[in-house]
Amino acid sequence: MVESAIAWLQHADPYAVYLFLFLIAFLENVIPPIPGDVPIAFIGYLIYEHGGITFVSALLWATLGSSAGFMLVYALSSSLGLKLYAEGENAVQHRLSKSVHRFFPPSDMDLLRQKFAAHGYLAVLANRFLFGSRAVISVMAGLMHLRAFFVLLAALASALVWNTLLLAGGFFLGSNWQDIGEYVALYSLPVSIVFILAVVYSVWSFVRLKKQSK
Repeated sequence: MVESAIAWLQHADPYAVYLFLFLIAFLENVIPPIPGDVPIAFIGYLIYEHGGITFVSALLWATLGSSAGFMLVYALSSSLGLKLYAEGENAVQHRLSKSVHRFFPPSDMDLLRQKFAAHGYLAVLANRFLFGSRAVISVMAGLMHLRAFFVLLAALASALVWNTLLLAGGFFLGSNWQDIGEYVALYSLPVSIVFILAVVYSVWSFVRLKKQSK
């Protein structure tokens, strides 16, 4: 799939390339198995090789696509979370909400939201740098009902910085643009480790606080 897209991009019209950038960045957030980093880096190489594509336009469309995909998953997650917690008028939804309340009492969810909100926006801000955790962050931001405006700002900033690195990496690496994977790991791994440690600490402190309140 990636090889076919790269072959097509080499001969595509600049506007088609921008549309592709938006779609691949969008779909990567909505359907995580779809790879987005490699095609974006390749377009950075196309900027270096052909010059018909501008860096600013490529960055704009990639960032808009990334942010739109992130916010769609956030909105769906937020809506689903409200439905799971609502009592509901039909029997199926009522039983489902009772099951959810049994495992996640409203009082615990309020406390968890407060804990997550303290670091949630930072997690959204770092989401593009978190290896294998991008989709999880958008889902959690929705379930924890973080404020949409601040989530959007953080998602935009994260996508802007990350896509700048990908496009610049493809541009400066030139014909060696495929080496971008090594640099992606170099940037992602330390941030991912810090994030995982922060999550473990937050869960541990939440459990400890819950035990103390009993």
